[in-house]
Amino acid sequence: MKRKVFLVDDHPLVREWLATLINRQADLAVCGEAESAPEARQKIGAAEPDVAVVDITLDKGSGLDLIKDLRVLCPEMAIIVLSMHDESLYAERAMRAGARGYVVKKETTKKILLAIRQVLEGNLYISSQFAEGSAAGLLEGKKPRSSPVEDLSDRELEVFHMIGRGMKTRAIAESLHISMKTVQVYCARIKEKLNLADATQLLREAMRCHGAAAEG
Repeated sequence: MKRKVFLVDDHPLVREWLATLINRQADLAVCGEAESAPEARQKIGAAEPDVAVVDITLDKGSGLDLIKDLRVLCPEMAIIVLSMHDESLYAERAMRAGARGYVVKKETTKKILLAIRQVLEGNLYISSQFAEGSAAGLLEGKKPRSSPVEDLSDRELEVFHMIGRGMKTRAIAESLHISMKTVQVYCARIKEKLNLADATQLLREAMRCHGAAAEG
């Protein structure tokens, strides 16, 4: 019997690629898709998937919030994050939210399938490089820190990456279902934590980080 996989990604080509890859497997089948967090919440219960593959960066809604909600809606379902963002920024946050695996989009298709099968067996999946870095940090008595961006809260990081994608304050507020004033507060906190003087520097740094993630 094939295990059922639900896909959440706001890029149709990514969903098509994943669906083709997964449906070719003898033991896996895609049972549903969604392009946004609200659509995923609406559809996933009826689909009854064994595992969900979720992009953490969505045009509509928060990927981290969605993971937390899916843990409540489908407590028996495993969740894997498939993201363009480096593990050092999001893997630990995703695991705390309830994900069982984290795969960077630049990884090979074999690793994506390996991650799906590993979490279906009840295991965690992260890259060996990230695991080694985290273990080294524990042995040294501290968490490894490669960038000031890691000091941002989950919501601040989401706002930061949305700015990097070119989204304006109103669009960010609507996507995250918060007020424009709240977005402005997050922007002020981000500038303080990253030592950025003004909105221009914030935009430049956010676009730089977003571009680096896309190239990776």
